[in-house]
Amino acid sequence: MRNFNLLPSFSLPALPGFQGPKTYAAWPVWSESTTKEVRFQSMPKKVATKLWHRARDFDRQTRREGKHGGAVGHTALQVLHAMLFDFLNYSTGRLDPSYAAIARKANVCQRTVANAVKRLRELGMLNWLRRCAESRREDGRFVLEQETNAYAVLPPTQWRGYRPPAEPPVPEPGTWGDHPPLPSVLHQATTERQEGGTLRQIIGILDSDPTDMLAAALARLGQAMQTSNP
Repeated sequence: MRNFNLLPSFSLPALPGFQGPKTYAAWPVWSESTTKEVRFQSMPKKVATKLWHRARDFDRQTRREGKHGGAVGHTALQVLHAMLFDFLNYSTGRLDPSYAAIARKANVCQRTVANAVKRLRELGMLNWLRRCAESRREDGRFVLEQETNAYAVLPPTQWRGYRPPAEPPVPEPGTWGDHPPLPSVLHQATTERQEGGTLRQIIGILDSDPTDMLAAALARLGQAMQTSNP
């Protein structure tokens, strides 16, 4: 992620008898906020759904005996679910809801949202960029105004403490679950012919295995017959 410079700050001149803060942000916005355009990355819904299931697995993996939930926690999962399925634009990747909007969808308070997104960031599941926008007041004075954060849900490879599920073992040949070998293309073509298949369908089957020279020759013969008798 790109690093952006902090907003400029300045010191107010000391006033007699006044002991207050000596440095202030030039405008009332969060530090590290940027006015630069944020480039979101698209995320298909299928990918978002897979991420959600991985997040639940992560919470189950890290659950301790006698504790409610795991490393992620119930409220953080609620917030993540709202972000993935209520606010994420799958085609553009845009994800920039306010705390108030997330709180309404997740049915929690805004303070809980703040704690949840912080937790998700600590786990490497979420990152965000603070944003602000240039504006002018009615008197024409230039100001910066805080905007909502731009969020990115990170892949499981960056989650701290997450273990991907083990791949299921490959079934032994001839055992339950093993894929039986397909019959030869000649056998498939014969079966298709017996079941009333068209010449075009039979040719397609014969032509599907380029390593079977006999089937390829019969496919060419069938194509010649098809051309002579349209």
